[in-house]
Amino acid sequence: MSTYLIVGLGILLLIILLSAVRILKEYERGVIFRLGHLAGAKGPGIVFLIPLGIDNMQRVSLRVITMDIPPQDIITKDNVTVEVNAVAYFRVMDASKAVVEIQDYIFGTSQVAQTTLRSVLGEYELDDLLAKREAINERLQKIIDKQTDPWGVKVSMVEIKDVNLPDEMRRAIARQAEAERERRAKIIHAAGEFEASKKLSQAAAVLDKTPSAIQLRFLGTLTEIATEKNSTIIFPVPIDLLRVWIDKQGPGRK
Repeated sequence: MSTYLIVGLGILLLIILLSAVRILKEYERGVIFRLGHLAGAKGPGIVFLIPLGIDNMQRVSLRVITMDIPPQDIITKDNVTVEVNAVAYFRVMDASKAVVEIQDYIFGTSQVAQTTLRSVLGEYELDDLLAKREAINERLQKIIDKQTDPWGVKVSMVEIKDVNLPDEMRRAIARQAEAERERRAKIIHAAGEFEASKKLSQAAAVLDKTPSAIQLRFLGTLTEIATEKNSTIIFPVPIDLLRVWIDKQGPGRK
């Protein structure tokens, strides 16, 4: 009987010892509470706990968590309603604070990110919201990280993914972009006409000094037209071209 008792006690002791051993992975930390009081965080590797409910351990992952921020309806500074969603990257830096200071640090970080997204983006006009993504992302990261720091959570990056505009606003932006392209095209065309007029003015000044150059220019134009294989060519001839020939005939011949 004593032999069975010894074997039973040995098995019981072995079970108690095995229940007191925990193995934590490299990215895990174990927050230990001893009789309800915080005893600190341990790991990775083998961690020994005092059995019989004296020590309790809660595992905390230190890996980066990618959290999708649900779409938020934002009213911009210029009273445009848009739907914005973003993504946040964060990780636990202090496992003890993440367990003691807040009940659920993932849910808490999500709520802070949503409220911050609505409040910060509401301070920008629509054009700035579309054009200044990098600056807005940096500001969001700093504000969220400051609020989660007491929980031992480090927010490393916040990125705005999509800004969904109403259909009428998309059409208005498309019309605005088209008008801007037309304005630039007209400016470029006017600049080209201005440059061409200056060159034509200089050419006219040169031709005015040498009347024979005007004749050569008209003959060159006729040559260019002849290459088109036209059967009939109507070419106006200014009277100035004939003045040299008339003057050579003398006053008695007309």
